[in-house]
Amino acid sequence: MEHALSPTTLSELRRPRPYPAVSVLTPTHPREPYRAQDQVRLRNVVATAKKQLEADPSVTRERRVDVERQLDQALAEIDLTHAEDGLVIFAAPGEHQVWSVARTVPERVVLSDTFLTRNLVSAQAAERPFWVLSVSTDRVTLWHGALDRVTEARSGGFPLTRDIQNFDAERQEQIGDVPSKFRDEDTRHFLKEADSALGAVLQHNPGQLYVTGEPAALSLLDEIGGITKSAVHVPHGGLAHGTREAVWQAVRPVIAAENRRGTDAVARELETALGRKAFAAGVDEVWRSAREGRVRLLAVEENYRVTVRGEDGGHLIPAESGDLDAREDIVDEIVEQCLETGAEVRFVPDGTLSDAQGIAGVLRY
Repeated sequence: MEHALSPTTLSELRRPRPYPAVSVLTPTHPREPYRAQDQVRLRNVVATAKKQLEADPSVTRERRVDVERQLDQALAEIDLTHAEDGLVIFAAPGEHQVWSVARTVPERVVLSDTFLTRNLVSAQAAERPFWVLSVSTDRVTLWHGALDRVTEARSGGFPLTRDIQNFDAERQEQIGDVPSKFRDEDTRHFLKEADSALGAVLQHNPGQLYVTGEPAALSLLDEIGGITKSAVHVPHGGLAHGTREAVWQAVRPVIAAENRRGTDAVARELETALGRKAFAAGVDEVWRSAREGRVRLLAVEENYRVTVRGEDGGHLIPAESGDLDAREDIVDEIVEQCLETGAEVRFVPDGTLSDAQGIAGVLRY
């Protein structure tokens, strides 16, 4: 199952497909006792997709069989023991993908000539993806993180390793041969190579960067002056050879502190915008501003959801989940629309925007 949504991947997902491009969405649960229910729900929603394919007169038998085969293959690849809060299946003639997202999605089936990506985009923004680079003298690892996990990234040349022959830094320091194992010219070259490789990765997959290592290693990276110089430094050695759990436990309190500062900064910016009448609050007002491309900063509470049904005189009509023509992911639509127009999107803890009914925006004009 896929997790990391890069700009390149999103662009590929959004390109037109031969009809029908099928998007199947269903909420899932990362813990028991709901996992067995998720399995039944998943089979049922895929069965619904097949029924819609069969009932669509514009779908030829050949294409229907092809897409049904893709749906079956996707279903066989899903392991719900690794499920998060939502699952998205894309299937089209000759291809399929399965995406796991850490944000709930509405249960639905959509047949179109493009895949439905708004829920992936919203989940990606809510996860606040980040990177962790762990350095040592002989190994550099890269970790991709989101929410409460990190996963080792094995791309872009990572992990980087090198052999160190006859190197006993502790003995050499005792006899005065070298002042530090991180003052060795080969080590400097090795970390510079890692910095360059990281720059290539972040160019296509941007995100907040944290660097872990011994203080001397972090100091050397500062001297090198590459992309790691602007990262948040976490003085903790040994993680280049460590487990993902060890890496997560080391960076977790630092990330939590950064998120708190970010939430405070968003609150101050919203307050300033309110004072100068460049402020939108509530889903109806924010939706109109988003469609006009006026939102510069969107703030959404992490678990804020609202269901609507169409519009009346430019206003969204409140609806119940399951109603005919209900739009259960209107918040995700707003998030995607704001990102499309270059707005910054920040998810904040529940209760932060109680006065704004869960969603607010700073306007460009």
